[in-house]
Amino acid sequence: MHIEHIALSELPGIQHGFFTRNGGTSSATYHSLNCGYGSEDDAEQVRQNRARVAETMQVAEDKLVTAYQVHSPDALVIDAPFVPGKAPKVDALVTAEKGLAVAILTADCGPILFADPKAGVVAAAHAGWRGAFEGVIETTLARMTELGANRRDITAILGPTISRPSYEVDQGFKDRFTTRDATFERFFSDGTRDGHVQFDLPAFILSRLQESGLGTAINLDRCTYAEEDQFFSYRRSTHRSEPDYGRQISAIALI
Repeated sequence: MHIEHIALSELPGIQHGFFTRNGGTSSATYHSLNCGYGSEDDAEQVRQNRARVAETMQVAEDKLVTAYQVHSPDALVIDAPFVPGKAPKVDALVTAEKGLAVAILTADCGPILFADPKAGVVAAAHAGWRGAFEGVIETTLARMTELGANRRDITAILGPTISRPSYEVDQGFKDRFTTRDATFERFFSDGTRDGHVQFDLPAFILSRLQESGLGTAINLDRCTYAEEDQFFSYRRSTHRSEPDYGRQISAIALI
């Protein structure tokens, strides 16, 4: 149902999980732990799935908190759940409140969980290419340090993300990166079609984490596209002309 990394699980007072698509109540396209209200899945099924996640996270059902993700660089500090239907448009949530699980939804983009157990601060960030490129990692760390976190004491784990072999982009996409920084060339390799290349999103995210001065930054090295039995994938669903796709959830909490 979920994956943990020892670098987080051995930290005192921290509960976390990169949840897979398995162990839920949804059917058909959304089989089975779809946690995205933004999908066309039955809302009650999504609620039940999120309740299972909350129970695993050892928090109350209404204390599993997600934002309205928009591929932005924005991060928000919270100390309580949002009013239902009023989630803000941000892509990272940060908290120092015990019993509150901050979480993000993904279906190829990179889910990053952060923790500073010494300061008692945790965060969850949604890092697709745009968010990572525009600075969601840096913003998340800035919000964490405002709450007293020390970068050298922060552990960050990148969860299941679409990998280079499955992530084809066009030349214009690559140019956007290399125009900003020529060293970004290293995140691209030859594609199988003319005018296209493969992009290594996990490596790009990990480099952003490592260059930010964190104590620990690790890639879980799991591919959402390739591991169909474990993860939802927007790109895989698009390639198959499926009507919709589910979203897996990644969460972290102080307990």
